[in-house]
Amino acid sequence: MPETYRRQSDGTVEIAELWRILWHRRYLILGVAGLLVAATLVYGLITPATYTASAQLLIDPRDRIVVSNDVNPNTVSPDGGIAQIESQTSVIQSTSVLLRAIADTKLTQDREFNGAGFLSGLFGFLRTEEPARDGKLSQAETRTLANLRRKVSVRRADKVFVVDVVVTTQDPDKSARLANAIADAYLADQAEARSQGAREASEALTARLAEQRKRVEAAENAIERYRAEHNLTAASGRLISEQQLTEISTQLSAAQARSALLKAQVEQVAQQRRSGGLAGGSTEAMQSAVVAKLREQESTLVQREADLQSQLGPRHPSIAAARSQLAHVRQLITTELERIQQATRADYDRALANEKLLSAKLDGLTQQTQTSDQASVRLRELQRDLEAVRAVYANFLLRAQETREQATIDTTNARIIGRAQPPQQKSWPPLGLLLAGAGGLGLGLGAGIALIREYASPTLLSPKQAEALIGAPVIGLLPPERKPGGKPKSVAGAKAPLPPDAHVDGIAGLALLRLMEMRGAAPRNAARSILLISTDGDSSERLRTALLLADAAADQGERVLLVDADVDKSQESGAAGLLDVLRGECGLDVAIHFESTQDVALMPKGRQKAAPQKVDGRAFASRMLAEASRHFDIVVMDGGVLTQNIKIAPLVATVEHIVLVGQLYVTQQNEIGRVVEAARLMGRTVTAAVLIDSLDRR
Repeated sequence: MPETYRRQSDGTVEIAELWRILWHRRYLILGVAGLLVAATLVYGLITPATYTASAQLLIDPRDRIVVSNDVNPNTVSPDGGIAQIESQTSVIQSTSVLLRAIADTKLTQDREFNGAGFLSGLFGFLRTEEPARDGKLSQAETRTLANLRRKVSVRRADKVFVVDVVVTTQDPDKSARLANAIADAYLADQAEARSQGAREASEALTARLAEQRKRVEAAENAIERYRAEHNLTAASGRLISEQQLTEISTQLSAAQARSALLKAQVEQVAQQRRSGGLAGGSTEAMQSAVVAKLREQESTLVQREADLQSQLGPRHPSIAAARSQLAHVRQLITTELERIQQATRADYDRALANEKLLSAKLDGLTQQTQTSDQASVRLRELQRDLEAVRAVYANFLLRAQETREQATIDTTNARIIGRAQPPQQKSWPPLGLLLAGAGGLGLGLGAGIALIREYASPTLLSPKQAEALIGAPVIGLLPPERKPGGKPKSVAGAKAPLPPDAHVDGIAGLALLRLMEMRGAAPRNAARSILLISTDGDSSERLRTALLLADAAADQGERVLLVDADVDKSQESGAAGLLDVLRGECGLDVAIHFESTQDVALMPKGRQKAAPQKVDGRAFASRMLAEASRHFDIVVMDGGVLTQNIKIAPLVATVEHIVLVGQLYVTQQNEIGRVVEAARLMGRTVTAAVLIDSLDRR
């Protein structure tokens, strides 16, 4: 908006009065709104109706857990799966899914989608479209796919996994059929994609099985070859050398224990001999059954000898026989003990020899084992390689079998929760809504254009604005003329008063009274004078205002002189008039005449011979006003447009009041400024203003 709309101190209106601007330019606003409504109505009538159907899909980013080791991951992204669902919305609109739906519904034969109009259909009889090669789309499929993309939209509400597949066509059944076909095509495409992925994974694994098998065989052959080269024969999972070392070590420990035991027995026997006794106290002697039996016989013979001595005496032959037997038994005991001693010694020697033999074997096996251990380091490395290769081969074999079976299992966790139904009402064009929107938009656009026009060429909008712009008070706000064309062309041509209007007359009378209360700049001996000026577009209202002020003065009992000072007009009066007076060629009594009443006299423009001189013109103007004061109470002059009516400059400098007449919402502010500046250059400022409210329709 212009600056004058914003600062009340600059003479602007309040925002509440903007409706008056809009009302003033209502025809423009209504015209723009009507044009938009008409264009919308034509659009609504000629546009084919379209119908929208929607199918709902529930897509869970977590796949169904059918097998624990599925090819497809079952993880959810950190954003809760929203990114996965957004990706699936793009998949629904992908070429593969839409082409599947096109094929299922035979959409390439539908003229709404294949773009075949009347001429295309006519030429279709003359030529046959060749099918596409190398997997490329045919022209019909390309057109159908492009048209289907424009008519399909996939929507997802916030924070849900429900996706709406929306299709808009010119047929309700077709819309529902296509929406369901796209939903089914998406599910089939997902199942096929997952199955294809499982098959490809299985084929890739199977292709690697032969290679993995060869690697296992190579690793096994390397181990066997290395064992043969380094004599690393194994039995029961252990090297034979290790088993022998363990056995010899065990045998050596047992032999050492036996040698120690036999050595202790030999030393015991030797000690008994050194003490002069027999080895009867040794462990072997005590454990010998022969010695025990002989000792039992010895004991029996000793007992018998004692009995015989007590019965027969010491010299009896039976006692001698008993003693002989006892000696023989004791000799046998001694012999047996010596044999045991010799046997113990022999056992000790054999045990010691066996210990030495086993120790020698152990040393040899130890050296052999150390050599085998060094070779086993590489063997264990080969065995680890074999285990790793076997594990990979087993995993490949197991995974190939699993993926081969998973190719027949659909793990997609998506389903149709709402199949599309044929809509009962068209979705486009909503004629009522469009007309209402066009009407509102037209009113807003028209109002904007009206305000822009007001900004481009601002007019008077309120009395306060006029006062700030002119620098003088507004003494009256008149309604516009009800019957245009009923006014005279000039004040000198007014032969009768204006049609009576109490309201208008009252406003004019009050304006005249306000003006008379204001102190003017004319000399005291001059008549009260009013010069009415205006812009070029307000000439008729200026003339009407002059007549209203003259009538108001006459109604108040004053004698009035009406002067036609608009001398710039091309028409010329044949009789003497204002110009003649200003040139000093005649007096006031010659230039005026009375018509129907003696209270109102008229002075025409006069003869246009030459413009009055500036100095002389002022003198003659002052003399005219002084002479008029003797016969009239007030002089009302129609000063015309000062920017054009330059000839009355001497008169402008001598009148008491200069009143500017303008029309609210019609008179341009820049024109007002030029008129006010013209008055200032002629030596005076505008005293007051009378405005015409062009929106007042009383």
